[in-house]
Amino acid sequence: MARQSITLAKQNDEWLKKQIVAEEFNSKSEAVNYLIKKEREREAYDAYVSMKLDRGEKSGISKKQSREEILAEFKNRLSNV
Repeated sequence: MARQSITLAKQNDEWLKKQIVAEEFNSKSEAVNYLIKKEREREAYDAYVSMKLDRGEKSGISKKQSREEILAEFKNRLSNV
């Protein structure tokens, strides 16, 4: 692993210390790595959702359907997967 030296705002350093005292993490490094990992996962999820939204918008306006018709169409698509 790469070693880094970072400066934390006082409130962030205090939060990290509390997490270690509460035994949420074994060290500040573990906590920081966990938080970075979670942020990377969130960014990947956001990119996925954005891609799905773009795809949906580009597909155009759907025909007017009732809830029952939409549900039946989804069930039909799932059974074909």
